[in-house]
Formats: sequence, C-alpha cells, structure tokens
Amino acid sequence: MQIIDGGTGMFRPMRRFKQQVSEEECIKILQEELRGVLAVHGENDYPYCFPINFYYDEAIGKIYFHGAREGHKVDAIKKNNHVCFTVMNQGFKKENDWAYSVISVIIFGRVEDVIEPEEKNRSLQALAEKYYPSKEAATKEVLKDGNRANVIALVIDHMTGKLVHEA
Repeated sequence: MQIIDGGTGMFRPMRRFKQQVSEEECIKILQEELRGVLAVHGENDYPYCFPINFYYDEAIGKIYFHGAREGHKVDAIKKNNHVCFTVMNQGFKKENDWAYSVISVIIFGRVEDVIEPEEKNRSLQALAEKYYPSKEAATKEVLKDGNRANVIALVIDHMTGKLVHEA
C-alpha cells in the first residue's frame, strides 16, 4: 500500500500536497477512529455512501466491514467492487483559534467477500473487540451471530491523508 500512486497514473496526485500527512498518520487514524463512510456505485448512476464501523488490520493492510447478506450495498458491490472509503479524526483546535484542524483519510480500493472461515472469524473477532466493552463480550457476540454476518474486506489500492484547517 502506498499513499502516493507510485507513478502508474491510475490515481491523481494530491493537489494541495503541502497538507498531505504521512502514511503512519493515516494508519493511526484508521486504528483509532470508530466510523467511516463507504461509497459504492449505487443505482441509477447515483453514488451510495453510508456510515459504517470498520476494523483495519495493519498486518495485512485490509479494512474489514460486516453487515447483512443482502440489500443495496451488497447489490452495488456485486455490480462494481471499486469503492472509496473516508475516515476523519475528531479534529483539534490550536490554542487561541476558533476553527478546527481535521485530518481525513481517503482510500480507493476493491472490496471482496471474506469466505475463508479462519479469516472471517479472525476479522469478526477483531471488529467486535474494537467496539464491545470487553474481549469476552466480543467473543460471545461473534459466537452467537457471527455465522450470519456477511464480512467484506477492502483491499487498498491508494490512500492519502490530508490536514485541513477549517477556517
């Protein structure tokens, strides 16, 4: 995974490159923030974007989501698995400043169904541990409902992060 496209020309370079943040900062946001917005190619040429919980597995460089086995999101992904995923941090104010500074991370990639049982269980457990109050509660939930969950993984093709001062 690279923040910059590596010269293939597939992705545009960031226009305001002086505001670009490092890959390490992007990864930190993916690890710490709780929700992002996933955008897919929806129906009738409209984009379909929705907030979603996620888990970033740094060791393999994938982002995992779970949800229903049918619906608008699933249908859209079946037609076109290219997506955009955006996460932003909570922002911060510099001393004596009224406006926030916010870092956003934008990822382009392809989603794929997670079918292999070991990867599915591992990613569901990690996802649950991110949101449930304890590892035990997470395990209980995965054991109870994990077999019904649809799990998808986002394979990252391009990632950029940007620091914006909202003034």
